[in-house]
Amino acid sequence: PMSRRYTITLISRLRVPRRCSFSTSISPPSRSWSPRDAFAAATERVRAGTLSPEDAHNLFDELLRQGTPVPERSLNGFLAALARATSSNACIKDGPALALALFTRGCREEAGPQVAVPTVWTYNILMDCCCRARRPDLGLALFGCILRTGLKIDQITANTLLKCLCYAKRTEEAVYVLLHSMSKLGCVPDAFAYNIVLKSLCEGSRSQQALDLLRTMAKDRGGCFPDVVAYNTVIHGFFKEGETGKACNLFHEMIHQGVEPDVVTYNSVVDALCKARAMDKAELVLRQMVADGAQPNAVTYTCMINGYATSGRLKEAAKMFREMKSRGLIPDIFTCNSLMTYLCKHGRSKEAAEFFYSMTAKGHKPDIVSYCILLHGYATEGCFPDMIDVFNSMENNGIAADCHVFNILIDAYAKRGMMDEAMLISSKMQERRVNPDIVTYSSIIAGLSRLGRLTEAMEKFNQMIALGVQPNKVVYHTLIQGFCIDGDLAKAKQLVSEMMNRGIPRPNISFFSSLIKSLCQEGRVMDAHDIFDLVIDMGERPDDILFNSLIDGYCLVRKMDKALKVLDVMESVGVEPDVITYNTLVNGYCRNGRIGDGLTLFREMPRKRIKPDTISYCVIMDGLFRSGRTVSGREMFHEMIESGTTVSISTYNVILGGLCRNNCADEAIALFQKLGSMNVKFSIAIVNTMIDAMYRVGRREEAKELFAGISASGLVPNESTYGVMIMNLLKDGAVEDANNVFSSMDKSGIVPSSRLLNDIIRMLLEKGEIAKAGNYLSKVDGKSISLEASTTSLMLSLFSREGKYREDMKLLPAKYQFFDGFC
Repeated sequence: PMSRRYTITLISRLRVPRRCSFSTSISPPSRSWSPRDAFAAATERVRAGTLSPEDAHNLFDELLRQGTPVPERSLNGFLAALARATSSNACIKDGPALALALFTRGCREEAGPQVAVPTVWTYNILMDCCCRARRPDLGLALFGCILRTGLKIDQITANTLLKCLCYAKRTEEAVYVLLHSMSKLGCVPDAFAYNIVLKSLCEGSRSQQALDLLRTMAKDRGGCFPDVVAYNTVIHGFFKEGETGKACNLFHEMIHQGVEPDVVTYNSVVDALCKARAMDKAELVLRQMVADGAQPNAVTYTCMINGYATSGRLKEAAKMFREMKSRGLIPDIFTCNSLMTYLCKHGRSKEAAEFFYSMTAKGHKPDIVSYCILLHGYATEGCFPDMIDVFNSMENNGIAADCHVFNILIDAYAKRGMMDEAMLISSKMQERRVNPDIVTYSSIIAGLSRLGRLTEAMEKFNQMIALGVQPNKVVYHTLIQGFCIDGDLAKAKQLVSEMMNRGIPRPNISFFSSLIKSLCQEGRVMDAHDIFDLVIDMGERPDDILFNSLIDGYCLVRKMDKALKVLDVMESVGVEPDVITYNTLVNGYCRNGRIGDGLTLFREMPRKRIKPDTISYCVIMDGLFRSGRTVSGREMFHEMIESGTTVSISTYNVILGGLCRNNCADEAIALFQKLGSMNVKFSIAIVNTMIDAMYRVGRREEAKELFAGISASGLVPNESTYGVMIMNLLKDGAVEDANNVFSSMDKSGIVPSSRLLNDIIRMLLEKGEIAKAGNYLSKVDGKSISLEASTTSLMLSLFSREGKYREDMKLLPAKYQFFDGFC
């Protein structure tokens, strides 16, 4: 036990803020005004939220100065009111700390005997204050004072001691006190004591230990059975630790023990099930909750709405929202934001905005998070006018835009290359005196770099440093990538050195591999090679990914000799070529029509101790079939099977496509049917190939059956599927059937490509179906779908003065009547 003087000295070190929004001071009490009256008035003002810290100090100072006795009951009531002022009082922000400080002033030796000697009730209040002020160590010191003064410890004291130990993260000691020491102190642990320790164990992710303690409550503990709060605590703890099974078992055990779940219990279960996307189970629990008489509250419905929204089941979420309102529950801003987030993430920002404005019209005040959700949704979809309207609406409603809001706008414009607009938003940001952060500069610098405006990007970079915003790895990577693409490798190297001097790790090999791959795909292989040389010049050792990217680049531009030179360099520096290296080279030879060289390299792989994989065989077989070497392609397929290499869907696609391409459609159909009987799961690409093959050899009914059974096989027809059917039906003269297939494609939500429409229009024109061709011509909008040169040329020849369909021109849409004057 600590001495009383030492304990009071510790408490006096608590900092008590002396700030308040009220300026009214309390009048000094007159001598006719009793201390009880003074404290009663002060206590009432604390509860009403009108007593400032200065008033409290003035009251104490005046009572001590006048030598007025301070009764124990009045003092305790006043301190207890201060202790609870944190959550309810707008004036006293740190009531518990203030209560401790006033106790210190009144209980120092120099205060005199007029202040009542602290009782165990006083210490209980003060220990609770220590927990509320987040100084449980002082609470334990006060408990030492109780022991030293010989005061009788009651149940509240023991419970407060447990609270202090748990707040101090000394849960093991709290368990020991609960199970062993409380009885020695003359106290019997009650449900409140157990709940304190259970909560601490669960907060420390020790829910299993909490469950063990829960099950000991009824054993030799004076009939203290677990209550609903105890069960709720442990159930919530298990859910928080991801132990859903244990939580659900305890939930059922709770009901079996005769403890009725309350709304908190059900909310824990519903919330966990919603987070696990088990919405059907969550719905059952909600219905059980209502049936058991536990009325769902706003928390329950918010969990359900958020669960349905994140699961993509918006109709059910809207249904829950309506049910919530029908029960008289007002959705909070979090619920509204949850629905808006889902809508915006799925490209439905317009619907989110409608919901947003309908809620504001009903009196819900949106916060800055609500506006950010909408802004980000519109920004992602590129709806910039709507985005700016939301931004203006936010400011008109008195919500000041912060840095995050401006960053959303700037990043949206920068990603679309609209840097003038991005700069304008940046200027507005400065006008509002909102300081840009690293995210702001990252977006602007990245946008400028992508457009090749590297001088301006460097100006922003220097401005950022001048303002004290330290550049990070993302900014440096953006600039280095920009200068590499621009060909200024000296500047890129300088930036690499600079970022290393700042303690930022330089770009790794993966960064340069990605950059080289990107340049190679654009055909800029020489620029890619220059970056490769830069990597070596920086002292980095290129890995196999870097070499493979460069080899693939040379293969794409048909410079196989240079690709082989890179292979030689790769081996000379000790980097072993892998199967990806050889697959890339073999594919390069096959694409360039050099199947012989590809076969030679393929046969070289085993000698290099590289086993050909599925991709290797697919590449070489595709090359053989494309070169017309059907027999060799079949032999390679048998070799693949004998080698034990996995045969994939892609392999079958190559084989079947190769057979069809080389006029072996009947053989392909037979293989397809054989594989089907073996329950091989085909891709839609293979099915498309086989439908076309069946039409080529006149097996139309089989083709139609295959098309009709696509959905039953678990596949989804794509545009190519419909295109194959339509074109083959048109070739057979089945125009109405082709129109029906086109209509079913339209109903399924598949938008026809410009190429397919042009093919259909040409086919119909060639067959003299001018009116039907006109129907398809009406779908040409000149934007996503436009007439190809071959279609226009065919129309000119058919509808010219000498054309055979000159008289049928009137069957075309009006906008195509210009052919008459032109011809």
